Amino acid sequence: MNWTAYVDGYCERTAPGLWGEPLNDLANLAFLVAAGMVWWYANGQRTGRVLAVLIGLVFVASSVFHLVATRWAAVADSAAILFFVLFYAALFPRVFFQAKAKWAWLGAPAFLALTVASSALGGGLYLPALIGLAGFAVALGVKRDSYWLDFAMAAAVFALSLALRSIDDVVCGDFPAGTHFLWHVLNSVVLYLVAKAMIGKMREAPSPDDGEGASV
Repeated sequence: MNWTAYVDGYCERTAPGLWGEPLNDLANLAFLVAAGMVWWYANGQRTGRVLAVLIGLVFVASSVFHLVATRWAAVADSAAILFFVLFYAALFPRVFFQAKAKWAWLGAPAFLALTVASSALGGGLYLPALIGLAGFAVALGVKRDSYWLDFAMAAAVFALSLALRSIDDVVCGDFPAGTHFLWHVLNSVVLYLVAKAMIGKMREAPSPDDGEGASV
């Protein structure tokens, strides 16, 4: 496989070059803003800062990919998102359902298995994230945890984001910039919402594992 091969997967990009996707590059700043806000909200909480750093990595990886548009950068972009999701999937049962650490970490491979299955069945790589957000909202709603609303909002925003990502090619003829930049902006909102919910929940239920909340 040629890892340096040129990747042209978005409406806005029409040729190789660092500035082939100016709007997509600019929209990546939304991830940096989200990372900064999560870092500030964490106020020294260790896990909150880890979430902020992971969002920062999404900013870096996505920015590099939309600048250089190569296969290796595309893999790095997807990997950065996956790292955040897997970390969160392992953290969620520990924090919101007080699962023991030795069981909570299974959330990560469970989500990874769902992603592989979804991809194999033609559901794509991002459908499992939407299912996960909706599932978290339902599970917390059944538990009567007020944070269900945060995840319901995140699921709604991500559903819109996924729809806009899907029509990037469709609108290309009428709107040359495409809609992928909105995928960046809305996903930054999703990452902020779920990170803020996690930090808030950990503050409500302090644990000696983290000083200010449970950890995996």
